Amino acid sequence: MAEKEFHAGDHVSWASHSGRAYGVVKEKLVDRTHVRGHAVDASEDQPQYRVRHDTTGRDVAHRPEVLRRERE
Repeated sequence: MAEKEFHAGDHVSWASHSGRAYGVVKEKLVDRTHVRGHAVDASEDQPQYRVRHDTTGRDVAHRPEVLRRERE
């Protein structure tokens, strides 16, 4: 499977316990960091993306394989 690459401003969705959730990519994370108090083990080899949730306005972090690009 080809590695998915996203960029700031991309509109994406992911599966959540309440159905599909939608948001906008804010940045690519390539270092260990925290998002809303949760540790994110991102690295150059295994990046994650900070996404701003459309409904709640909160930031979340996701691996690229769980994200799906959406049309604007």
